[in-house]
Amino acid sequence: MSQLTNTPSAPRARVAIPPRLTNPAELIPDAWEGIQKLLVAVQKGGLSAEVRELTHMRASQINGCSACIEGAIKHAHKSGEDLDDRLLAVAAWRHSPLFSADERAALALTEAMTRLADRPDAVPDAIWNAAAAHFDDRALAALVLHIALTNLFNRLNVTTRQPAGDW
Repeated sequence: MSQLTNTPSAPRARVAIPPRLTNPAELIPDAWEGIQKLLVAVQKGGLSAEVRELTHMRASQINGCSACIEGAIKHAHKSGEDLDDRLLAVAAWRHSPLFSADERAALALTEAMTRLADRPDAVPDAIWNAAAAHFDDRALAALVLHIALTNLFNRLNVTTRQPAGDW
């Protein structure tokens, strides 16, 4: 078994995956403008950047959005946030001690909202009530909008095969 080290290796060649279409939100400027306004509103909604980053990563993992997953990692590095360990562990958040109670509630809501078809009651009261216990109405509204926007980005990127790249 090979050892993981911090020794830099030669850069790996990326596999080019051409998009099927330019991002639809870019092709329809009014749509892009509306999305940008929603993003700004969510950022002002009282939800911490850490919760936004973690929930964005988890929804993107579930949806298989490589552009959003790579973007989340790069954004964390650029912002200087100490999220690396938690971003790596977020797929197994239920079994990790790295997440606070409010982050766990947000991640549970993220999974329920992202997997709407997985159960008859898509977002059970227990999941909703746990989130509501940790966030005031404004922050909870920001969380719901943030999860919905992440799922929008995931669906646009996966459907049109938007490549992960240099942001």
